[in-house]
Amino acid sequence: MLLLAIDTSTTAITVALHDGDRVVAEETTLDARAHAEHLAPGIERSLSAAGARPDDVTDIVVGIGPGPFTGLRVGIVTGRTFGFALGLPVRGLCSLDALGHAAWLGGHRGELLVATDARRKEVYAARYVLDDAAAARVAGPVVDKAVSLPDEWRAMPTVGRGPLLYPEALRGPHGTDGADGANRSGQLLDVSAGALADLAVRRLAAGTEFDGLEPLYLRRPDVSPAAPTKSTLG
Repeated sequence: MLLLAIDTSTTAITVALHDGDRVVAEETTLDARAHAEHLAPGIERSLSAAGARPDDVTDIVVGIGPGPFTGLRVGIVTGRTFGFALGLPVRGLCSLDALGHAAWLGGHRGELLVATDARRKEVYAARYVLDDAAAARVAGPVVDKAVSLPDEWRAMPTVGRGPLLYPEALRGPHGTDGADGANRSGQLLDVSAGALADLAVRRLAAGTEFDGLEPLYLRRPDVSPAAPTKSTLG
């Protein structure tokens, strides 16, 4: 097995390769506005680091969000195009699940909120319960202002950029007030393709269903076609 994982739902344009036992390569670039420019080079560097070629890849998983329209679309389209070119299966997973899984891999147990930047002063959020077996999503994802999330959600330890952006509304991952805890969470600010790949490998091994490839935008794109206007002629 050589599974390629791609996620462009957050500030991180992140790519990883997993051989079924471990992550063998991972490339991440932080850039909220240039997903298309960084993704293909990231795939190339990951393959080179693993000593692999494109036709060595056996499976592809993409993060389907939620995330901003343009960035999220880049990752999904790239994964589907890569899969089509090589005749490979392409599967999707909720990107917030990868952050929850990263926290689980890091040893967190109990309740957890994942809250990523949705722009417009909002967050994408989902609630999880982490036990010794896995990180299970029990509610969400939703998009809303951090302060408008249910009180019981906001009282939970939180990973993602939410606590860093809205420390007055969300706790950090260690039960601290937002900004300090988020800064200390390091890799848990954004999605890691390594965590996404690890989660996908575990689901494949267990025969667990994936989430399909329909992107989770949760709201309309920032840019919409202009409304038709009446002709002034005739």
